[in-house]
Amino acid sequence: MMALRALAVQEAGEQASVTAPGGWGPWVNGGGWLTIDDWRVDWIYRDLDRVRRVWTDCQEGRYEVGVQAGHPLGFYSHAYAGEVALCRVLADPGGELTALRESTQMYPTALSTALVDGLWEADFSVGLARYGAVGTDPAYAAGCLFRAVGVACQALHGHAGQWLINEKGMVASAGRLPLAPQDFAARAQRLLGHVGESMQQIEQTVADAATLVRQVRTAVGH
Repeated sequence: MMALRALAVQEAGEQASVTAPGGWGPWVNGGGWLTIDDWRVDWIYRDLDRVRRVWTDCQEGRYEVGVQAGHPLGFYSHAYAGEVALCRVLADPGGELTALRESTQMYPTALSTALVDGLWEADFSVGLARYGAVGTDPAYAAGCLFRAVGVACQALHGHAGQWLINEKGMVASAGRLPLAPQDFAARAQRLLGHVGESMQQIEQTVADAATLVRQVRTAVGH
């Protein structure tokens, strides 16, 4: 911890503050929000051994979704591999990160299949959202529909062999994929932006979500 703090102070000045490993939860690990040369820098820790294990899981079609602060959809474990695949290596004295990055350039077919198979949860979540209409509970419906849309975004990216590493911008990113349903992003944002207040309004939103998920299934051939 002292070494991490010393490095942060060296790069960002005495005001730098960092957490101990594990300080932000089980998946993000910890880090600090730094300012270096007037640039905001998110310094996030990663356990390289764990990243390697996750990469092995990805190649075998396995992934986890963990509860993690800052990730309302949950932290999808394959984000670790995606971060490595998309990163720019700035320092790697032993060459381990560079070697891992090279190995992650090919998106695993087994992971693609697993994420597409995971679309069952989108249908399940839409079905649960109907209880939000019956009980006039838009908060519950909104939570279910956010989950459904997020799972659909994961499936679309998996089918396209494109890494998705964060919920931020996931809807827009999914909408840009070649096989995404027409106007996917606008439709998803619209139904999440206003679920409705009355039973009838919520029912219509849920019906629209069901149509969108069905079209995602068609797009990915599932």
